[in-house]
Order: sequence, then structure tokens, then C-alpha cells
Amino acid sequence: MRTTTIGDVKVLLPDLEPDDLDNTTNLADELTEALVEGAAWRGVRLDGVRIRSSLITGADLSDCTWEAGSLYGCEITRTDFSGATLTGIAIERCAITGSRFTGTRLTDVRLKDVLFDGCRFDYATFHRVTAAGSVAFTDCTLTNGAWSSCRLPRIALRSCDLAGLELDSCHLDGADLRGSRLHDLKTSLDNLRGVTLGEEQLPDLTRLTVAALNVTVRND
Repeated sequence: MRTTTIGDVKVLLPDLEPDDLDNTTNLADELTEALVEGAAWRGVRLDGVRIRSSLITGADLSDCTWEAGSLYGCEITRTDFSGATLTGIAIERCAITGSRFTGTRLTDVRLKDVLFDGCRFDYATFHRVTAAGSVAFTDCTLTNGAWSSCRLPRIALRSCDLAGLELDSCHLDGADLRGSRLHDLKTSLDNLRGVTLGEEQLPDLTRLTVAALNVTVRND
């Protein structure tokens, strides 16, 4: 078992050996113990597809539609999910690195023991995304996205760019936002209830508070 710790969040990760996996680019109803490199799956429709214990590198899943499937025990690197629609899928014990989710729509997605490292989620939308276990985002770009009705308590959002991210009716109690850029974050204060920040983030929090309370600040 492989683990990583981000702040106070301990994430269980897959421990895959490429030599033990079978090379394929065939995306069947279930993909198990597969080694996938450079697969061109742009625009595919995936209904109930389950991918388990697989290593995926450099795949193109942009503009795909994936419903009611799952990712379990997978490592995904430099893969493009731009413009994809992910609905009702479960992602568990996965490490997703250097991948692009620009404009991706995630709805009713369940996360458990998932690490997103160095990924782009600019203009992505999260709707009713839930964390059922440890979840961490590190060095990710989440600019100009929108999260609504998400339940993501105690997740880690470390060293991420959150500029222009809109939060609406989200539960982030206990989330660790230390090191993340909060400037231009678009949210009411309720969405930040119970989060952990670093001292250097207090000026951004002050600006959010002043805007939320419609406070007038005058120098004279």
C-alpha cells in the first residue's frame, strides 16, 4: 500500500508495476490491470465503464461523456479530460497527475482517497461533488471554475490557484487551503466556514470579508 500525506490529509494511493500490466488501447466495458499509453478516445461515450488497477498516460478523453462508471486503483498522468462530462462516477484510490480538466463538468461525482497533483481545472464546474474519504489537490489551477452544492469536508487544497473560482452552497468545513491563492475568489463567507488558512492569506480573507459585508473603508 502506498500513501502520501498533504498537510493533515493522508491519501491511500495505488501501487502499480507497469511490467505487471497488459498493453491496450481498447476501452471495453471494464478495463482491469491495463497499461494505456497515448490512447485517442476523444468524444467517446462511456456508459457504466469501470477502470481498475490501470496505468493511463497521455490519453485523450476530451469531450467524452462518462456516466455511472468508476475509476479504482488507477494512476493517470498527462491525460486530457477537457470539455468532458463526468456524471455519477466514483473515483477511489487514484493518483491523477499533470492532467487537464479545462471546462470539464463533474456532477454527482464521489471521491475517496484521490490525489490531484499539478492538474488544470480552469473553467471546470463541480456540482454535488462529494468527498467520502481523503482528497487532496496540490499545485492545481482552479481559476474561473464554479463549485455548487459540493460536500468536500477536510480536503486539502494546497498551493492551488483559486482566482475567479465561484463557490455556492458548498461545505468545506475542515478543508486545508494553506498556500493557495485566494485573490478574486468569488464566494460568500459561509462557504469558508471552518477552513484552515495560513497567516499570509489573511489579507485576502479580509478583502473577502469587506466585500461580503459591504463595508466602506475610508482613509479620511
